[in-house]
Amino acid sequence: MKNFTPELLLSLKHYSKNDFMKDIVSGIIVAIIALPLSIALALASGVSPEQGLYTAIIAGFVISVLGGSKVQIAGPTAAFATIVAGIVARNGMDGLAVATILAGIILIIMGLFKMGSLIKFIPSTITLGFTAGIAVTIVIGQLKDFLGLTFKNAPIETMDKLKEVSSCINTTNFSALLIGCIALVILIFWPKVSKKIPSSLIAVIATAILVKVLQMPVNTIGDLYTISSTPPHFQMPEFSFSTISAVLPDAFTIAILAAIESLLSAVVADEMIGSTHNSNTELIAQGAGNAASALFGGIPATGAIARTAANIKNGGRSPIAGIVHAITLFLVLILLMPYAALIPMPCIAAVLFQVAYNMSGWRTVVKTIRTSPKSDIAVLLTTFFLTVIFDLVLAIGVGMTLSCLLFMKRMADVSDFTEWEYVGDSNNKKAYLKDVPDHVMVYEMIGPMFFGAVDKIPHICDNHGKTLLILRMKGVPALDVTALNGLTVFWKECKDLGIRVIFSHVNQQPMSVFRKAKFDKLVGEENFQPNITEAIKVAMNEK
Repeated sequence: MKNFTPELLLSLKHYSKNDFMKDIVSGIIVAIIALPLSIALALASGVSPEQGLYTAIIAGFVISVLGGSKVQIAGPTAAFATIVAGIVARNGMDGLAVATILAGIILIIMGLFKMGSLIKFIPSTITLGFTAGIAVTIVIGQLKDFLGLTFKNAPIETMDKLKEVSSCINTTNFSALLIGCIALVILIFWPKVSKKIPSSLIAVIATAILVKVLQMPVNTIGDLYTISSTPPHFQMPEFSFSTISAVLPDAFTIAILAAIESLLSAVVADEMIGSTHNSNTELIAQGAGNAASALFGGIPATGAIARTAANIKNGGRSPIAGIVHAITLFLVLILLMPYAALIPMPCIAAVLFQVAYNMSGWRTVVKTIRTSPKSDIAVLLTTFFLTVIFDLVLAIGVGMTLSCLLFMKRMADVSDFTEWEYVGDSNNKKAYLKDVPDHVMVYEMIGPMFFGAVDKIPHICDNHGKTLLILRMKGVPALDVTALNGLTVFWKECKDLGIRVIFSHVNQQPMSVFRKAKFDKLVGEENFQPNITEAIKVAMNEK
């Protein structure tokens, strides 16, 4: 288990009192940042405010203790909001808990099987597409509270919410809109005044005071939810076959999303501190953190890029900062949670608008659309629109399928199987051209030979007076069984026409396919030459 050693144990080997003080300060600051975000994300996820804090406390603590990153801060994130809200609406809190525990188990298995590096096989266009799509769904989901609308129905799907907003726009509460706009102004301009105190905390306090003092007719958290300062306690959900089968697809979505977001956050953190994380250890920690969060009333969690960056900027350099962050939030939950009832809902919506804006990565999306091939743009836009219109599960599935198909097409397009051009006049020969005997023809294979490119293999119908064919495979890095079948047909056609085939410079992977299928025995070991020069020598000797 040496490869899965938590970063906490490694960091403590050279830990100093000065490091400890920096981690404490950073952990407290990050907790202040995480406080309003955790509450806002819980409400956006369709659960109670304290469950956001449960998640930040339990998952944040476990992931910091077991994780493979020095500075990762974990907790609820915006990426999960729409997923969690959908699960809760369809399967209730027990269904969410089961899905999160299953996701935790999947993440642990991914880590144990060292699948951390596989995340790199998810194209950035898919990540950009669904991240921007999630940002849009968050904005649409918060329009009701920002505008103070009174809905006739309780829609679940994003497009249904948008329709409901449109039909109920005449119920706009202008007091709520004013509070939401004030919160947005504070969120945008406060960082220019001070970067030490989070703008979200200032917005929450200022708007709560305004609503309370002026007795404004604006919904607060306390108007819609029962606030509890009860510490998180163990609660085992009811497992049943029907529940597991219903939430299993959601569990895979949570696991994949948690893996992507946490490892992306860890990579960003590595660049900021000049370090490296252990991706497999991080996956195990994410799995354990999510399972623990669900067992103590929380929701899915992952590494949060913004909170991790804040940790680094405030001096955090070890997992101790993440542990302090969790402990600080626990104390806030016990001592100050009842005051959360005063927070206006339009302010929560404004905070989530800012979160959505920051996570959307719209500048990167625009740059990608301007500079990328049309196929990549198609993947990005398809993933984006499917995320907004349908759901993330479908978006990732279709996005990955489309990416794979387009990638295979590109590989097939660059693969080729062509005959050499021969120089008949010896006076025109250049030094780098090979002398090919008259009875010999040379074919060159280029690019990966797989099922998508097998149609490039020609049919030999006439020997044209040739008795030997050299097939140069230097440019073939990989070959699959479909291409092998095509080559077998090609070889048999040559044999029937009395043409001997010599294979030149067969690379390691194609050669292993030949040997496993015993194609080398069928052709004859003597018909495999290390390079084109040796192959032509054999051809000359045969004449």
